Amino acid sequence: MAPTLTRQRRAAAGDAAKGAPSGPLPVADPGPRRSRRPALIAVGVALAAVGGLTSAYLNVRAAHRVEVIAVARPIPAGKIIAADDLKSASVIPDPALHPVPVSRASDILGKAAAADLPTGTLVTDASVRTGQPLRAGKDVVGVLAKVGQLPAQSLQAGDEVQVVSTPGPQDDKAATASRPSTIAATVLQVGEPDANGARVVDLAVTPMDSPVVASWAATGRVAIVLKARS
Repeated sequence: MAPTLTRQRRAAAGDAAKGAPSGPLPVADPGPRRSRRPALIAVGVALAAVGGLTSAYLNVRAAHRVEVIAVARPIPAGKIIAADDLKSASVIPDPALHPVPVSRASDILGKAAAADLPTGTLVTDASVRTGQPLRAGKDVVGVLAKVGQLPAQSLQAGDEVQVVSTPGPQDDKAATASRPSTIAATVLQVGEPDANGARVVDLAVTPMDSPVVASWAATGRVAIVLKARS
């Protein structure tokens, strides 16, 4: 029995050897290698360059500051601006801002504040007005006057005027025939005409008369009469 088993094992081994491929065994394919993305690398390089340029630009701007006018202490609207009310401030130029440079201080001094100016506010040309300064003990009332409610002769700051209450369409003839109510006022400033030719006229009146004038102006039943100029 032993010789037979030996022959069978050798035959099986030979058959297995015949079925096996000859030559070197194939190497398993690991798949495609991940290649670097040139586009992402280029973007990274570009961003780094932009960041460097931005930093350099900001450093250059910081080195080129300008001296402008700022408010040193609160300035109420209508107050005549004095040198003590202002100070200089060093800022980086910004196209969105239009502060007045220190070299133009003479254009600001002696003019009235157009609005309340808090401390630290950068002064612009719109911060002041060239109208008549508001005197102590007076109120300012804005009157929107249409064509026919103003004299043809242009009003000027400082003009003395009479504000007249005009009758309405519902007033009776007796009220219309009576002498209209008038209030003395001083012109502070005259605005630019709108599309219809109406102008806002700032008037200085006494605190007692300001509510009355404001009431007349709200209804549009008002006319402004220019007194003779001296």
